[in-house]
Amino acid sequence: MTITEIRIRRTYSTGRLRALVSVVLDGCVAVHELKVIQGDDRLFVAMPCRTEPDGSHRDIIHPIGETSRKALETAVLGAYRNCVADYRLCAE
Repeated sequence: MTITEIRIRRTYSTGRLRALVSVVLDGCVAVHELKVIQGDDRLFVAMPCRTEPDGSHRDIIHPIGETSRKALETAVLGAYRNCVADYRLCAE
């Protein structure tokens, strides 16, 4: 799996949700609505999900295995941090 594009669609400054992100995999599959979330100890990436009738959540798409998850999270969080840093530089 190669992440060929990451787009930070929207950022937020309040609440735990920090950004909505889209990624393109291998130049041919787009995945939308990944979320950058501020956890208690760190930022993490939540996969797109749907809410079941019983109120539980089920991921629509997710990486298979720790290696893929870590690669995706590292790339998305890096793009998010670059976006936030660039915005702060432009806003000053």
